[in-house]
Amino acid sequence: MWPRLFFAALLASTLAGAADWNPKLAAQYLDARQKEWFAWPRAASADGPCVSCHTGLPYLLARPALRRVLGEKDPTVYETGLLNRLRAKAGEKPAGPLQGVETIFAALLLARQDAAGPATGRSFDQLASLQVHDGRLAGAWPWYNANLDPWETPPSFFYGAALAGLALSSAPDEIRSSAATGQQIRALKEYFDARLPDQPLHSRLALLWASTKLPSLLARDARQSLIDEILRKQQPDGAWSIESLGPWPAHPDAPPSTGGNAYATAFTTYVLQQAGVASPRALQWLASHQDRETGAWPAVSMNKHYPAGSMEEKFVQDAATAFAALALLESAH
Repeated sequence: MWPRLFFAALLASTLAGAADWNPKLAAQYLDARQKEWFAWPRAASADGPCVSCHTGLPYLLARPALRRVLGEKDPTVYETGLLNRLRAKAGEKPAGPLQGVETIFAALLLARQDAAGPATGRSFDQLASLQVHDGRLAGAWPWYNANLDPWETPPSFFYGAALAGLALSSAPDEIRSSAATGQQIRALKEYFDARLPDQPLHSRLALLWASTKLPSLLARDARQSLIDEILRKQQPDGAWSIESLGPWPAHPDAPPSTGGNAYATAFTTYVLQQAGVASPRALQWLASHQDRETGAWPAVSMNKHYPAGSMEEKFVQDAATAFAALALLESAH
């Protein structure tokens, strides 16, 4: 009986420490969205559903943390299914627009689940083989461009490279300590150094996140300057607007989004936490903005209006909810 009491106490402590939000409702929302995603024909493949930037990746980051605080013993069927998609053809992800994304995600997420597994090693082998050696992307990786902010545009190749840096930081010891990986990291740093001034803040936040695991990626003065810029853009109520994470191209058909934005605030707060910078005001904003019925943090597309009830309508909300849960759980540690 004591494990049940332990997890009940832990949950109560988390709820008290992170103000008025409901981890169970957040988990239920994220699981329900995965149920829809697994049934959505456009996400389907013979190897399982696509692991997307907006719905799959944040889910695989947040759901294990929610599971722990809720006292759940086993991964959800959706965690298992998404990880099985990443294991499928590991090291041999087929050529195409998603090859770089899937290889980075496989290395990043499988290393967290099974560092010694054969699929993990093969994923890092392919990650090494796909690093670009010349041109504007030298040191980075191919990424996906669907002209959709904030994850799938030419500037988001910088974001993808930062996720590759996170993957390299979590590589198994024999890979992480190798001379070849050292050279990969040096080439990646050169890419970041050359491209840093031109990036939207969203992409530079991803670099800050990666630098918390691989400090060599960002010089100390550049790191502090970036943190200062992020904090200057915080609103008096503790939130960040989506505009503050730009600059972005114009999106005339996008739904209006003014003031504090759930995704911008959740992602920024979580990254700052990883960098050792706490923002109680941001955490209070997040705790007070969870939808008390759905468990989600409401957010809309910054690109276009999607039909009501469509899968695409809630993509940004999926990411907002996952990162909000991560930030609030992190604050309770």
